[in-house]
Amino acid sequence: MIAVLTVFGFTCAELGARIPVLRRIGGPVIVTTFLPSCLVYYKLLPNELVSSINDFWQATNILYLFIASVVVGSILSMNRLTIVRGFAKIFIPLAAGSIAAAILGTLTGMAFGLDAHRTFFYIVIPIMAGGIGEGAIPLTLGYADIMNLPQQQLFAQVLPAVMLGNLTAIICAGLLNQLGKRRPDYTGNGRLHAADDGGLLKQNDTTLASVENIAAAGMIAITLYILGILTHKLIGLPAPVTMLFLAVLAKLTYAVSPKLEDGARSVYRFFSTTVTYPLLFAIGVTITPWSDLVAAFNLANIVTIVVTVLTLTTVGFFVGRWVGLYPIEGAILNACHSGMGGIGDVAILTSANRLQLMPFAQMATRLGGALTITTALLLLSNLT
Repeated sequence: MIAVLTVFGFTCAELGARIPVLRRIGGPVIVTTFLPSCLVYYKLLPNELVSSINDFWQATNILYLFIASVVVGSILSMNRLTIVRGFAKIFIPLAAGSIAAAILGTLTGMAFGLDAHRTFFYIVIPIMAGGIGEGAIPLTLGYADIMNLPQQQLFAQVLPAVMLGNLTAIICAGLLNQLGKRRPDYTGNGRLHAADDGGLLKQNDTTLASVENIAAAGMIAITLYILGILTHKLIGLPAPVTMLFLAVLAKLTYAVSPKLEDGARSVYRFFSTTVTYPLLFAIGVTITPWSDLVAAFNLANIVTIVVTVLTLTTVGFFVGRWVGLYPIEGAILNACHSGMGGIGDVAILTSANRLQLMPFAQMATRLGGALTITTALLLLSNLT
């Protein structure tokens, strides 16, 4: 199955990279994610292949192996000061962008004849809720408890906004990547700010990590994720967030040796270069329903969703610059707040060619989504 996903994933990516115009707005990611979804919907892929990919996806939990390897690998490869400054600076543009997107998105929906309540709670909020598993599902469970409605019915209503919001964010990330090529002064090419030493960007290192250190670094990533799962069972904190905190703590307290840090850098590079497109193909087949994406295609919904994501991204650009981030990196992290959780982060950062931002994107997505859901449920309970 790994061989099958690799062939299909990189074939789709190559196709997306050769389509005029589309290749400049994240074509490889868009084609690799949404073409298989379309093929599954119209039954153009053999049922045996689709079933096998679904079984592989469920049995291996490969998405979280990828996220653990990229997040832990990138954090352990970073400069310690970069980590502290980065996490401290991303929250201001994220908060400002969320508030502005909520206001402008709702006003846009109203301008196109949509009800303000429905626009805010069923379109704008789901976009910024943090994806599906840790966003739309707990959000609609809360809606169901407050309004005494079936959760499945509410989930079906918010899912199209999540899907189209993620697609819009992918396109925005691709455009930001092109802007960075035209205006190098706007981007750090994966570095958050000028003081960042760009440890992950050192591609010409003469010292190669040993196989033992690479394997040990991979086991550290898996161990931290398992600890995250245990923490989730005990106190409910999402496993990726716990894993991220533990990785940061290990880095800041010098708990990981320099040799293992070199191994972690190799783990990060392997997964970011060889696993991304096979993973996106599997995502398209298994958890990207084409029918839900098509359901969002009416003018009012499209404009409202696009304005919401564009506002979030634009505010990240200007406010990020104000707080000392490179504006394009600030905008990309804000765009991740409108993605489909970890899945969306992979697609958006790949489209922007900045997977090294994954730890910060996870923070924006997970904590930003949790705060969005909490705020929305408090508002809804007071209005009901």
